[in-house]
Amino acid sequence: MERRKFIRNLGLGAAATIGVPYLLPSGKLFAATGARKVNHVVFCLFAGGVRNLESVHKVDGNLMPYSFKGNEGISSDIISGIDFVPPNTGITLQEQGTLYKEFRMKYGPTGHYGAHATAMTGVYTGENLNINANPQYPTIFELYRKHNSPAMTAKNAWWVSNSLGPYAHLNYSSYEGYGSDYGANFIQPGSIISQDGFDSLGNSRVYTNTEEEKINSLRGFCDAHFNSQYNGAANSIVNTEADKKEIESFINQCFTDAAAGQFNDPWLIGQGLYNNDMRTVQFAEKVIQEFKPELLVVNMQGVDVAHDNFTEYASNLQKADYALAHLWDTIQSTPGMAEDTILIAMPEHGRNSEGNGLYDAYGRQALDHTSDAMSREIFALVLGPNGVVVQDQVFANEKGESIDIVPTIANILGFDNDIPGGLLNGNVLTESFY
Repeated sequence: MERRKFIRNLGLGAAATIGVPYLLPSGKLFAATGARKVNHVVFCLFAGGVRNLESVHKVDGNLMPYSFKGNEGISSDIISGIDFVPPNTGITLQEQGTLYKEFRMKYGPTGHYGAHATAMTGVYTGENLNINANPQYPTIFELYRKHNSPAMTAKNAWWVSNSLGPYAHLNYSSYEGYGSDYGANFIQPGSIISQDGFDSLGNSRVYTNTEEEKINSLRGFCDAHFNSQYNGAANSIVNTEADKKEIESFINQCFTDAAAGQFNDPWLIGQGLYNNDMRTVQFAEKVIQEFKPELLVVNMQGVDVAHDNFTEYASNLQKADYALAHLWDTIQSTPGMAEDTILIAMPEHGRNSEGNGLYDAYGRQALDHTSDAMSREIFALVLGPNGVVVQDQVFANEKGESIDIVPTIANILGFDNDIPGGLLNGNVLTESFY
Protein backbone atom coordinates (compact mmCIF):
# COMPACT_ATOMS: atom_id res chain seq x y z
CA MET A 1 0.00 0.00 0.00
CA GLU A 2 1.47 3.35 -0.95
CA ARG A 3 2.39 5.97 1.68
CA ARG A 4 1.04 9.46 1.28
CA LYS A 5 3.23 12.48 0.92
CA PHE A 6 3.83 14.23 4.21
CA ILE A 7 3.22 17.57 2.54
CA ARG A 8 -0.46 18.36 2.10
CA ASN A 9 -1.84 20.97 -0.23
CA LEU A 10 -4.31 22.94 1.87
CA GLY A 11 -5.82 24.82 -1.05
CA LEU A 12 -5.12 27.80 -3.27
CA GLY A 13 -3.38 30.57 -1.42
CA ALA A 14 -2.74 28.42 1.65
CA ALA A 15 0.74 27.54 2.75
CA ALA A 16 1.83 23.92 2.68
CA THR A 17 2.33 22.27 6.05
CA ILE A 18 4.53 19.38 7.01
CA GLY A 19 2.74 16.52 8.73
CA VAL A 20 5.13 14.75 11.05
CA PRO A 21 4.63 10.98 11.24
CA TYR A 22 4.20 9.49 14.69
CA LEU A 23 4.03 6.09 16.34
CA LEU A 24 0.98 4.84 18.19
CA PRO A 25 1.50 2.67 21.28
CA SER A 26 0.75 -0.33 19.04
CA GLY A 27 3.85 0.48 17.02
CA LYS A 28 1.97 1.37 13.82
CA LEU A 29 3.43 4.29 11.93
CA PHE A 30 0.93 6.94 10.91
CA ALA A 31 1.52 9.69 8.40
CA ALA A 32 -0.51 12.84 7.96
CA THR A 33 -3.71 12.28 6.04
CA GLY A 34 -3.37 13.00 2.34
CA ALA A 35 -5.64 14.64 -0.17
CA ARG A 36 -8.45 12.81 -1.91
CA LYS A 37 -8.32 12.06 -5.59
CA VAL A 38 -12.05 12.72 -5.92
CA ASN A 39 -14.90 13.07 -3.43
CA HIS A 40 -17.13 10.21 -4.63
CA VAL A 41 -16.62 6.53 -5.42
CA VAL A 42 -19.15 4.16 -6.98
CA PHE A 43 -18.18 0.48 -6.90
CA CYS A 44 -20.24 -1.69 -9.25
CA LEU A 45 -19.98 -5.43 -8.71
CA PHE A 46 -20.56 -6.61 -12.26
CA ALA A 47 -21.61 -9.81 -10.60
CA GLY A 48 -23.33 -13.14 -11.01
CA GLY A 49 -20.28 -14.95 -12.36
CA VAL A 50 -18.91 -13.34 -15.54
CA ARG A 51 -16.31 -15.04 -17.72
CA ASN A 52 -13.69 -12.88 -19.35
CA LEU A 53 -14.22 -15.06 -22.41
CA GLU A 54 -17.66 -13.51 -23.04
CA SER A 55 -16.78 -10.01 -21.81
CA VAL A 56 -13.38 -8.31 -22.00
CA HIS A 57 -11.92 -10.89 -24.38
CA LYS A 58 -14.44 -9.71 -26.98
CA VAL A 59 -13.96 -6.57 -29.06
CA ASP A 60 -17.39 -4.98 -28.85
CA GLY A 61 -19.54 -3.46 -26.14
CA ASN A 62 -19.04 -0.70 -23.62
CA LEU A 63 -16.27 -2.41 -21.68
CA MET A 64 -14.06 -3.29 -24.59
CA PRO A 65 -10.89 -1.69 -25.98
CA TYR A 66 -12.57 -1.23 -29.37
CA SER A 67 -16.19 -1.00 -30.37
CA PHE A 68 -17.96 -2.02 -33.54
CA LYS A 69 -19.81 1.28 -33.56
CA GLY A 70 -23.49 0.62 -34.22
CA ASN A 71 -23.09 -3.15 -33.87
CA GLU A 72 -24.41 -5.42 -31.13
CA GLY A 73 -22.94 -5.13 -27.64
CA ILE A 74 -21.87 -8.78 -27.56
CA SER A 75 -20.05 -11.07 -29.94
CA SER A 76 -21.94 -12.20 -33.05
CA ASP A 77 -21.38 -15.89 -32.34
CA ILE A 78 -23.90 -15.80 -29.48
CA ILE A 79 -26.49 -13.29 -30.69
CA SER A 80 -29.19 -15.80 -31.63
CA GLY A 81 -32.03 -15.79 -29.12
CA ILE A 82 -31.00 -12.52 -27.49
CA ASP A 83 -33.14 -9.39 -27.23
CA PHE A 84 -30.61 -6.59 -27.55
CA VAL A 85 -30.74 -3.26 -25.85
CA PRO A 86 -29.58 -0.32 -27.99
CA PRO A 87 -25.92 -0.79 -28.96
CA ASN A 88 -23.09 1.49 -27.94
CA THR A 89 -22.31 3.94 -30.72
CA GLY A 90 -20.08 6.39 -28.91
CA ILE A 91 -16.92 6.34 -26.82
CA THR A 92 -16.49 3.12 -24.87
CA LEU A 93 -16.07 2.96 -21.11
CA GLN A 94 -12.58 1.54 -21.45
CA GLU A 95 -11.50 4.65 -23.34
CA GLN A 96 -12.51 6.71 -20.29
CA GLY A 97 -10.28 4.90 -17.81
CA THR A 98 -8.02 1.95 -17.08
CA LEU A 99 -8.98 -1.66 -17.81
CA TYR A 100 -7.31 -4.62 -16.12
CA LYS A 101 -8.24 -7.46 -18.46
CA GLU A 102 -6.64 -10.20 -16.35
CA PHE A 103 -7.59 -9.52 -12.74
CA ARG A 104 -7.86 -12.50 -10.37
CA MET A 105 -9.83 -13.77 -7.41
CA LYS A 106 -6.95 -15.94 -6.27
CA TYR A 107 -8.21 -17.66 -3.13
CA GLY A 108 -11.37 -18.81 -1.40
CA PRO A 109 -14.49 -20.51 -2.74
CA THR A 110 -15.91 -19.01 -5.94
CA GLY A 111 -19.39 -18.57 -4.51
CA HIS A 112 -21.37 -15.38 -4.90
CA TYR A 113 -21.63 -14.30 -1.26
CA GLY A 114 -18.04 -15.17 -0.34
CA ALA A 115 -16.66 -13.46 -3.42
CA HIS A 116 -18.81 -10.39 -2.70
CA ALA A 117 -17.45 -10.39 0.86
CA THR A 118 -13.88 -10.56 -0.49
CA ALA A 119 -14.51 -7.62 -2.82
CA MET A 120 -16.13 -5.52 -0.08
CA THR A 121 -13.72 -6.29 2.78
CA GLY A 122 -10.41 -6.62 0.92
CA VAL A 123 -9.82 -9.97 2.66
CA TYR A 124 -10.17 -13.40 1.04
CA THR A 125 -12.86 -15.57 2.63
CA GLY A 126 -12.26 -19.14 3.75
CA GLU A 127 -14.16 -22.38 3.31
CA ASN A 128 -15.84 -21.87 6.71
CA LEU A 129 -17.69 -18.74 5.58
CA ASN A 130 -21.17 -18.45 7.11
CA ILE A 131 -23.49 -16.90 4.54
CA ASN A 132 -26.07 -16.25 7.25
CA ALA A 133 -23.75 -14.01 9.24
CA ASN A 134 -22.01 -10.70 8.76
CA PRO A 135 -18.44 -10.94 7.43
CA GLN A 136 -15.57 -11.32 9.86
CA TYR A 137 -13.63 -8.30 8.62
CA PRO A 138 -14.78 -4.67 8.25
CA THR A 139 -16.47 -3.75 5.00
CA ILE A 140 -15.50 -0.74 2.94
CA PHE A 141 -18.49 1.09 4.44
CA GLU A 142 -17.20 0.64 8.00
CA LEU A 143 -13.67 1.59 7.05
CA TYR A 144 -14.93 4.72 5.31
CA ARG A 145 -17.27 5.83 8.08
CA LYS A 146 -14.82 5.14 10.90
CA HIS A 147 -11.58 6.41 9.38
CA ASN A 148 -12.65 9.16 7.00
CA SER A 149 -12.13 12.63 8.41
CA PRO A 150 -14.43 14.36 8.92
CA ALA A 151 -16.78 11.53 9.83
CA MET A 152 -19.82 11.19 7.57
CA THR A 153 -23.33 10.01 8.38
CA ALA A 154 -24.80 6.82 6.97
CA LYS A 155 -26.60 8.89 4.33
CA ASN A 156 -23.24 9.22 2.58
CA ALA A 157 -22.76 5.44 2.26
CA TRP A 158 -25.17 3.15 0.35
CA TRP A 159 -25.28 -0.55 -0.50
CA VAL A 160 -27.82 -1.24 -3.28
CA SER A 161 -28.20 -4.97 -3.91
CA ASN A 162 -29.96 -6.89 -6.65
CA SER A 163 -31.15 -10.10 -5.07
CA LEU A 164 -32.55 -11.40 -1.82
CA GLY A 165 -30.57 -13.71 0.41
CA PRO A 166 -27.47 -12.94 2.48
CA TYR A 167 -26.33 -9.73 0.79
CA ALA A 168 -27.80 -7.50 3.51
CA HIS A 169 -25.08 -8.79 5.83
CA LEU A 170 -22.42 -7.05 3.78
CA ASN A 171 -23.20 -3.54 4.99
CA TYR A 172 -21.22 -4.18 8.19
CA SER A 173 -19.11 -6.84 9.89
CA SER A 174 -18.78 -8.56 13.25
CA TYR A 175 -15.23 -7.22 13.70
CA GLU A 176 -14.60 -5.71 17.13
CA GLY A 177 -14.61 -1.93 17.08
CA TYR A 178 -16.60 -1.67 13.86
CA GLY A 179 -20.07 -3.12 13.24
CA SER A 180 -23.48 -1.57 12.69
CA ASP A 181 -22.55 1.87 14.01
CA TYR A 182 -20.42 2.27 10.89
CA GLY A 183 -22.63 0.48 8.35
CA ALA A 184 -24.25 1.80 5.21
CA ASN A 185 -27.87 2.30 4.28
CA PHE A 186 -28.85 -0.91 2.55
CA ILE A 187 -31.72 -1.56 0.18
CA GLN A 188 -32.75 -4.26 -2.29
CA PRO A 189 -35.02 -2.61 -4.86
CA GLY A 190 -36.20 -6.01 -6.08
CA SER A 191 -37.65 -6.86 -2.67
CA ILE A 192 -39.31 -3.53 -1.99
CA ILE A 193 -39.80 -1.76 -5.29
CA SER A 194 -40.31 -4.32 -8.05
CA GLN A 195 -42.12 -4.16 -11.34
CA ASP A 196 -44.67 -6.68 -10.08
CA GLY A 197 -45.18 -4.46 -7.07
CA PHE A 198 -45.56 -1.43 -9.32
CA ASP A 199 -48.14 -3.13 -11.51
CA SER A 200 -50.21 -4.36 -8.58
CA LEU A 201 -50.64 -0.79 -7.38
CA GLY A 202 -52.75 0.03 -10.41
CA ASN A 203 -54.07 -3.36 -11.49
CA SER A 204 -55.75 -5.03 -8.55
CA ARG A 205 -57.28 -8.48 -8.84
CA VAL A 206 -58.79 -11.16 -6.60
CA TYR A 207 -56.19 -13.54 -5.19
CA THR A 208 -56.64 -17.13 -4.04
CA ASN A 209 -56.14 -17.93 -0.36
CA THR A 210 -52.74 -19.48 -1.09
CA GLU A 211 -51.63 -16.44 -3.09
CA GLU A 212 -52.87 -14.11 -0.38
CA GLU A 213 -50.86 -15.98 2.26
CA LYS A 214 -47.72 -15.62 0.13
CA ILE A 215 -48.41 -11.92 -0.43
CA ASN A 216 -48.96 -11.30 3.27
CA SER A 217 -45.77 -13.17 4.07
CA LEU A 218 -43.82 -11.10 1.55
CA ARG A 219 -45.43 -7.89 2.81
CA GLY A 220 -44.39 -8.79 6.35
CA PHE A 221 -40.84 -9.40 5.22
CA CYS A 222 -40.67 -6.11 3.33
CA ASP A 223 -42.19 -4.19 6.23
CA ALA A 224 -39.72 -5.70 8.66
CA HIS A 225 -36.87 -5.06 6.22
CA PHE A 226 -37.86 -1.44 5.72
CA ASN A 227 -38.33 -0.77 9.41
CA SER A 228 -35.07 -2.39 10.42
CA GLN A 229 -33.07 -0.53 7.81
CA TYR A 230 -34.44 2.92 8.28
CA ASN A 231 -35.89 2.99 11.78
CA GLY A 232 -32.84 1.66 13.59
CA ALA A 233 -34.26 -1.70 14.68
CA ALA A 234 -32.71 -5.11 13.96
CA ASN A 235 -29.78 -4.01 11.84
CA SER A 236 -29.13 -0.88 13.90
CA ILE A 237 -27.92 1.31 11.03
CA VAL A 238 -28.26 4.67 12.69
CA ASN A 239 -29.32 7.66 10.63
CA THR A 240 -29.74 11.07 12.17
CA GLU A 241 -33.35 12.14 12.60
CA ALA A 242 -33.04 14.60 9.75
CA ASP A 243 -31.41 12.01 7.48
CA LYS A 244 -34.00 9.38 8.38
CA LYS A 245 -36.84 11.68 7.39
CA GLU A 246 -35.11 12.53 4.13
CA ILE A 247 -34.52 8.86 3.31
CA GLU A 248 -38.09 7.85 4.15
CA SER A 249 -39.38 10.69 1.99
CA PHE A 250 -37.17 9.45 -0.83
CA ILE A 251 -38.49 5.89 -0.53
CA ASN A 252 -42.09 7.11 -0.43
CA GLN A 253 -41.51 9.20 -3.53
CA CYS A 254 -40.20 6.10 -5.29
CA PHE A 255 -43.49 4.34 -4.54
CA THR A 256 -45.41 7.35 -5.83
CA ASP A 257 -43.35 7.47 -9.02
CA ALA A 258 -43.85 3.74 -9.50
CA ALA A 259 -47.61 4.06 -9.22
CA ALA A 260 -47.49 6.77 -11.86
CA GLY A 261 -45.61 4.47 -14.26
CA GLN A 262 -42.34 6.37 -14.13
CA PHE A 263 -40.38 3.12 -13.63
CA ASN A 264 -41.88 1.38 -16.66
CA ASP A 265 -39.41 2.56 -19.31
CA PRO A 266 -37.21 5.27 -17.77
CA TRP A 267 -34.30 4.63 -20.14
CA LEU A 268 -36.57 4.66 -23.22
CA ILE A 269 -35.33 1.34 -24.55
CA GLY A 270 -38.64 -0.56 -24.53
CA GLN A 271 -40.25 -1.87 -21.36
CA GLY A 272 -39.79 -5.53 -22.30
CA LEU A 273 -36.00 -5.22 -22.34
CA TYR A 274 -35.57 -4.37 -18.65
CA ASN A 275 -34.23 -6.98 -16.26
CA ASN A 276 -33.56 -6.87 -12.51
CA ASP A 277 -30.00 -5.66 -12.99
CA MET A 278 -31.21 -2.62 -14.90
CA ARG A 279 -33.79 -1.82 -12.24
CA THR A 280 -31.19 -2.14 -9.50
CA VAL A 281 -28.84 0.22 -11.36
CA GLN A 282 -31.77 2.55 -12.00
CA PHE A 283 -32.42 2.73 -8.26
CA ALA A 284 -28.72 3.33 -7.60
CA GLU A 285 -28.94 6.23 -10.05
CA LYS A 286 -31.83 7.67 -8.06
CA VAL A 287 -29.72 7.45 -4.90
CA ILE A 288 -26.92 9.25 -6.74
CA GLN A 289 -29.22 12.01 -7.94
CA GLU A 290 -30.92 12.44 -4.56
CA PHE A 291 -28.07 12.07 -2.05
CA LYS A 292 -24.81 12.37 -4.04
CA PRO A 293 -23.19 9.79 -1.72
CA GLU A 294 -19.46 9.72 -1.19
CA LEU A 295 -19.50 5.93 -1.30
CA LEU A 296 -22.00 3.72 -3.12
CA VAL A 297 -21.74 0.01 -3.90
CA VAL A 298 -24.22 -1.62 -6.27
CA ASN A 299 -24.27 -5.15 -7.60
CA MET A 300 -25.76 -6.94 -10.59
CA GLN A 301 -26.65 -10.62 -10.46
CA GLY A 302 -28.63 -11.30 -13.64
CA VAL A 303 -25.98 -13.39 -15.41
CA ASP A 304 -26.30 -16.06 -12.73
CA VAL A 305 -28.81 -17.78 -15.04
CA ALA A 306 -25.73 -19.30 -16.74
CA HIS A 307 -26.14 -22.40 -14.57
CA ASP A 308 -28.84 -23.65 -16.94
CA ASN A 309 -29.24 -21.13 -19.78
CA PHE A 310 -26.18 -19.84 -21.60
CA THR A 311 -28.19 -17.76 -24.08
CA GLU A 312 -29.97 -15.84 -21.32
CA TYR A 313 -26.60 -15.42 -19.59
CA ALA A 314 -25.27 -13.78 -22.78
CA SER A 315 -28.37 -11.59 -23.03
CA ASN A 316 -28.10 -10.44 -19.42
CA LEU A 317 -24.37 -9.83 -19.85
CA GLN A 318 -25.11 -7.45 -22.70
CA LYS A 319 -27.76 -5.73 -20.56
CA ALA A 320 -25.33 -5.44 -17.65
CA ASP A 321 -22.81 -3.86 -20.01
CA TYR A 322 -25.44 -1.36 -21.11
CA ALA A 323 -26.51 -0.67 -17.51
CA LEU A 324 -22.93 0.06 -16.45
CA ALA A 325 -22.58 2.61 -19.25
CA HIS A 326 -25.92 4.17 -18.24
CA LEU A 327 -24.72 4.38 -14.62
CA TRP A 328 -21.58 6.21 -15.74
CA ASP A 329 -23.60 8.59 -17.92
CA THR A 330 -25.87 9.37 -14.94
CA ILE A 331 -22.85 10.11 -12.76
CA GLN A 332 -21.44 12.40 -15.43
CA SER A 333 -24.73 14.28 -15.77
CA THR A 334 -25.36 14.74 -12.02
CA PRO A 335 -24.14 18.07 -10.59
CA GLY A 336 -21.89 17.39 -7.62
CA MET A 337 -20.89 13.98 -8.98
CA ALA A 338 -19.75 14.85 -12.50
CA GLU A 339 -15.97 15.06 -12.86
CA ASP A 340 -15.66 14.30 -9.14
CA THR A 341 -16.41 10.55 -9.13
CA ILE A 342 -14.42 7.39 -9.78
CA LEU A 343 -16.42 4.35 -10.87
CA ILE A 344 -14.88 0.90 -10.36
CA ALA A 345 -16.46 -2.18 -11.94
CA MET A 346 -15.46 -5.79 -11.26
CA PRO A 347 -17.13 -9.23 -11.36
CA GLU A 348 -17.03 -11.10 -8.06
CA HIS A 349 -15.71 -14.23 -9.84
CA GLY A 350 -15.73 -15.89 -13.25
CA ARG A 351 -17.14 -19.20 -14.53
CA ASN A 352 -15.77 -22.61 -15.40
CA SER A 353 -13.99 -23.28 -18.67
CA GLU A 354 -16.08 -26.42 -19.26
CA GLY A 355 -19.86 -26.71 -19.41
CA ASN A 356 -21.97 -28.61 -16.91
CA GLY A 357 -23.92 -30.80 -19.33
CA LEU A 358 -27.13 -28.73 -19.37
CA TYR A 359 -28.14 -27.28 -22.75
CA ASP A 360 -30.56 -24.45 -23.48
CA ALA A 361 -33.03 -24.23 -26.36
CA TYR A 362 -30.26 -23.01 -28.70
CA GLY A 363 -27.96 -25.93 -27.92
CA ARG A 364 -25.56 -23.90 -25.79
CA GLN A 365 -24.09 -25.58 -22.74
CA ALA A 366 -24.54 -24.02 -19.30
CA LEU A 367 -21.69 -23.02 -16.97
CA ASP A 368 -21.08 -23.32 -13.23
CA HIS A 369 -18.32 -21.76 -11.10
CA THR A 370 -16.49 -24.40 -9.09
CA SER A 371 -13.07 -22.84 -8.49
CA ASP A 372 -11.33 -23.97 -11.67
CA ALA A 373 -8.75 -21.55 -13.11
CA MET A 374 -11.20 -19.74 -15.39
CA SER A 375 -13.68 -19.19 -12.55
CA ARG A 376 -10.95 -17.08 -10.90
CA GLU A 377 -10.35 -14.95 -13.99
CA ILE A 378 -12.07 -11.55 -13.74
CA PHE A 379 -11.48 -7.98 -14.87
CA ALA A 380 -11.46 -4.55 -13.24
CA LEU A 381 -12.32 -1.22 -14.82
CA VAL A 382 -11.46 2.12 -13.21
CA LEU A 383 -13.23 5.15 -14.70
CA GLY A 384 -12.70 8.73 -13.69
CA PRO A 385 -11.87 12.29 -14.67
CA ASN A 386 -9.06 12.88 -17.12
CA GLY A 387 -6.09 14.11 -15.15
CA VAL A 388 -7.01 11.86 -12.21
CA VAL A 389 -7.54 8.47 -13.86
CA VAL A 390 -5.31 7.36 -16.73
CA GLN A 391 -7.47 7.26 -19.85
CA ASP A 392 -7.62 4.50 -22.47
CA GLN A 393 -5.10 2.33 -20.64
CA VAL A 394 -5.27 -1.47 -20.88
CA PHE A 395 -3.30 -4.07 -18.94
CA ALA A 396 -3.58 -7.23 -21.03
CA ASN A 397 -1.39 -9.41 -18.80
CA GLU A 398 -2.33 -10.74 -15.36
CA LYS A 399 -2.32 -7.87 -12.91
CA GLY A 400 -4.34 -7.14 -9.76
CA GLU A 401 -6.61 -9.07 -7.41
CA SER A 402 -10.12 -8.68 -6.08
CA ILE A 403 -8.72 -7.73 -2.65
CA ASP A 404 -7.16 -4.62 -4.23
CA ILE A 405 -10.45 -2.74 -4.64
CA VAL A 406 -10.99 -1.81 -0.97
CA PRO A 407 -7.52 -0.29 -0.42
CA THR A 408 -7.89 1.51 -3.76
CA ILE A 409 -11.21 3.06 -2.67
CA ALA A 410 -9.68 4.02 0.68
CA ASN A 411 -6.78 5.65 -1.14
CA ILE A 412 -9.08 7.53 -3.50
CA LEU A 413 -11.06 8.96 -0.57
CA GLY A 414 -7.89 9.69 1.41
CA PHE A 415 -8.13 7.48 4.49
CA ASP A 416 -6.07 4.38 3.60
CA ASN A 417 -3.20 5.24 5.95
CA ASP A 418 -5.62 5.57 8.85
CA ILE A 419 -6.74 1.93 8.61
CA PRO A 420 -5.06 -0.25 11.27
CA GLY A 421 -2.41 -2.62 10.00
CA GLY A 422 -3.47 -6.17 9.25
CA LEU A 423 -7.01 -5.38 8.12
CA LEU A 424 -6.20 -5.17 4.41
CA ASN A 425 -3.99 -7.47 2.38
CA GLY A 426 -4.39 -5.93 -1.07
CA ASN A 427 -2.62 -3.12 -2.89
CA VAL A 428 -3.70 0.22 -4.28
CA LEU A 429 -4.11 0.12 -8.06
CA THR A 430 -1.64 2.97 -8.41
CA GLU A 431 -1.21 2.44 -12.17
CA SER A 432 -4.77 3.68 -12.69
CA PHE A 433 -3.94 7.20 -11.53
CA TYR A 434 -1.76 10.10 -12.55
